Amino acid sequence: MVQWIVSECKSITGQAGEKSVQSMKAVNLTNRQARRFLLAHHGLGAQPEFTGKAGALSYIRRVGCIQYDPLNIVGRNPELVLQSRIPDFKPPLLQALLYEDRSLIDGMDKVMSIYPVDDWPYFSRYHDEARRYYGSQEAVAGALSEVRQAILSRGPLSSDDLDLDQTVDWAWAPTRLARAALESMYFWGELVVHHKKNNQKYYDFADRHLPESVLSADDPNITDEQYWDWRVFRRIGGVGVLWEKSGDAWVGIRKLKAKERRETFGRLYSDGRLIRLQVEGIPTPLYARTEDWERSAAAIDDPIESPRASILAPLDNLLWDRRLIAAIFGFEYIWEVYKPLQQRTYGYYVLPILYGDSFVARFEPGRDKRTGNLVIKNWWWESGIEPTADMMAELKRCFRRFMDFLGADTMEIDSGLAARESIAGLAT
Repeated sequence: MVQWIVSECKSITGQAGEKSVQSMKAVNLTNRQARRFLLAHHGLGAQPEFTGKAGALSYIRRVGCIQYDPLNIVGRNPELVLQSRIPDFKPPLLQALLYEDRSLIDGMDKVMSIYPVDDWPYFSRYHDEARRYYGSQEAVAGALSEVRQAILSRGPLSSDDLDLDQTVDWAWAPTRLARAALESMYFWGELVVHHKKNNQKYYDFADRHLPESVLSADDPNITDEQYWDWRVFRRIGGVGVLWEKSGDAWVGIRKLKAKERRETFGRLYSDGRLIRLQVEGIPTPLYARTEDWERSAAAIDDPIESPRASILAPLDNLLWDRRLIAAIFGFEYIWEVYKPLQQRTYGYYVLPILYGDSFVARFEPGRDKRTGNLVIKNWWWESGIEPTADMMAELKRCFRRFMDFLGADTMEIDSGLAARESIAGLAT
């Protein structure tokens, strides 16, 4: 059972010197209860919580955003995030939400992400900063008139459609002025992604696709404190629980230093918007949004009679703070695509597998270029895992769902795979 600890905290309200005392809740959790809360928050419990387009939108609204990455080995990251939560998910569902319904939008949040279009006004500071920075670059400023005229007369365009071939310094490496100009206008909110062909972005004017009520809305965060409160609160919800220390979960929140983060946690906790969790074996307090706790806390003691298996994305929200996941789940995971071959522990593109409330395995997937079949190139059971008949039956169902997501007819297991015998039943 959950053990509640009630403590008192004094917070400053109203005029200077005026104090009010409020009671705030803190909760002691076992490690397993913490796992169950996180899985319930992410819709990864025994029964799927989210279904269809409405479910995908509801999940993204809960977590704020899902991270985008263009690499496509067995689906891109946002598609992999949603397939693990939405039964019968197919990539066109996400495309419809983005480019037909315009309920979601491509934008910068946790780096390149997908978030609800209603959140656009909250990124006013980012748009303003991008306009000041990119708009001051001489080459970009000189190209704006030509780019605007081209889109006005020809409609949505990609960088390949513009004859702006001057090379300029840009992000990771020098690039064509056409790309720099389009991306600049996109970063400051004048353009949005109209659609994509594979990884090629086609841009159009934002006012052709976003509601006037969204585009003309004032920044809801007037003060710096309000802005930090919103960003930290949003990011905690993106993961489910977080601790007040540095980590990958804070990537994309520019200028958020340790001092601002610490003070923001204090305000949110004092205001009752966060609840403090003390998890066994983890000396550092964790925090969850009170609204998330109130919604999902009931699941932490529920028995799991029929554990569900899920294949997670490499940049899944649940995995945003990898040190935290190691502390709660005992699962060490690093996406090794950017590591040199000789420094990889597992492989180039490796996906985790959940079963019940534990990570039980990871595997390296691929696609047969001729048939499109799913290929298991490598497989690693986690330490101490002894697969049972029930586990293998659920893993088989999980991989059948994954094949349906990919549109693959069959699955092949690499003939040289060391764990081939232990997973042979998955392919039958």
